[in-house]
Amino acid sequence: MQMIQGKWKIMIMFKLNEPGQHRFGELERHIQDVSHKTLTNQLRQLEDDGLIARHDFQTAEPHVEYELTDNGKSIMPVLDAICDWGDTHVDPKLIDRSLCDE
Repeated sequence: MQMIQGKWKIMIMFKLNEPGQHRFGELERHIQDVSHKTLTNQLRQLEDDGLIARHDFQTAEPHVEYELTDNGKSIMPVLDAICDWGDTHVDPKLIDRSLCDE
């Protein structure tokens, strides 16, 4: 539970579980309310815990992409189950944004 503890970590993981390439700016736009510093810190923590991988591309247009590791992918069914439980048992008026729908 400590590995996914943090305001944005689960949302980051849900986004990285979607197909495609995931750059920092895309994550920042998707989450919307997260500060640059907080997103950077939470990405580093997820990387340190082995749940995501960071790929640094030193090309003509340098950029960084993130993806779930096998460990990160293995926890997604648990997060999906928690999300489904919340959609079933929590009043929809209390939910600002459901990750299950994304």
